[in-house]
Amino acid sequence: MGRPGHRLTAALLLAPAWCAAAAAADPAAPRWSGEAELGLLRTTGNTDTASVNAKARLVNERERWRHTAGFDAARTTDGGRTTAERYRLQGKTDYKFSQRSYLFAVAAYEDDRFSGYDYRASLSGGYGRRIVDTATLRLEGEAGAGVRRNQLPDGVREDEVLVHGVLRLQWHLSGTAVLRQELSVDGGEDITTTRSVTSLSARINKSLAMKLSFTARHDSAVPPGKVKTDTETAVTLVYGF
Repeated sequence: MGRPGHRLTAALLLAPAWCAAAAAADPAAPRWSGEAELGLLRTTGNTDTASVNAKARLVNERERWRHTAGFDAARTTDGGRTTAERYRLQGKTDYKFSQRSYLFAVAAYEDDRFSGYDYRASLSGGYGRRIVDTATLRLEGEAGAGVRRNQLPDGVREDEVLVHGVLRLQWHLSGTAVLRQELSVDGGEDITTTRSVTSLSARINKSLAMKLSFTARHDSAVPPGKVKTDTETAVTLVYGF
């Protein structure tokens, strides 16, 4: 199937679907929503650079179950030479046992060609709760545990147990503007990964919005020659449905 670990990746990404099988018994009709976003930046003249940032998210909401799938990719070239390239897939299933509380299972796969790893894959599960839930403000917290595999290019595999935590904020500043903040921590035996995503979106019409986002990621340990912190600033056009 090509690169090593693809069978493991497929298993991790399908993990939330194992829980989803029980959703067939959920009598409520599924409600679908999602969004896709794209950002392009090109400079010419004294410098010749191009950047592409793309994301997609699909949500299936039921009375007791919520299934979410996400994909994002980023690529930057400078003078025809690729200087950054990253792909990330994530699948998540929530089982809502009360109005505010739920159990979750999440699987993620990341291929960052400049991180020093061939790929990184993780599977986590635990308990989540909406701490604040009003018309304008929502705050969620998640805590759990899982496992992660870090695959190095030389074939060495680093498997470790994780402690997984997330804080997720959504604040409607006005009828058209939304501020979102997500902070996640995956603390492993060897590496702790912290990821922060801050975004501000302004709706243009019912389906389109402009979005400004800043992403920062920090690894407590990295392969030789790599830096511990990566950041990304993006301006994208978002289509929602």
